[in-house]
Amino acid sequence: MGMIGRMREDIAAARLRDPAARSAAEVALLYPGLHAIWAHRVSHALWRRGLRLPARAGSQLARWLTGVEIHPGATIGRRFFIDHGMGVVIGETAEVGDDVMLYHGVTLGGRTRDSGKRHPTLGDGVAVGAGAKILGPITIGAGSVIGANAVVTRDAPADSILVGVPAKARSRTAGEDTRALLTAPDYSI
Repeated sequence: MGMIGRMREDIAAARLRDPAARSAAEVALLYPGLHAIWAHRVSHALWRRGLRLPARAGSQLARWLTGVEIHPGATIGRRFFIDHGMGVVIGETAEVGDDVMLYHGVTLGGRTRDSGKRHPTLGDGVAVGAGAKILGPITIGAGSVIGANAVVTRDAPADSILVGVPAKARSRTAGEDTRALLTAPDYSI
């Protein structure tokens, strides 16, 4: 898929996940989370080619413009959506699967200064509520939902719901809607 096709896919993903999105033009022009993702793709390409300084400069410019900080070394999947975006931080060794959604204030951060893998991996279809912190080289299984302000420091299997400080996981029951889970009072702190 080419660059324009990926951009169209990103716009469609935003419209699918944000009930406030009224048109593709509005999303393309006014969504800072989407702009941060597009800037990350450019910075990540530079990073992979060994052009570390220009990659970091591009990511810092995007941070200044959007309020979203994505390290150029982070690996981001397709149809990734950041709703509102302000305050999102994604570390260098983070890996984000396809169809993942983050709300504002989410951190995919590290807990150590050691080199190597030190940031989380989010499986496909993970949704993360506002203000959640996912810390360390842990893996969150596909289809999981992390509640607002949860602090996650341990692996979670697929289709988990994680809430609390520290977050505790429970299995999702069949038919639980991700959007409904992220707005339910029981899953915020």
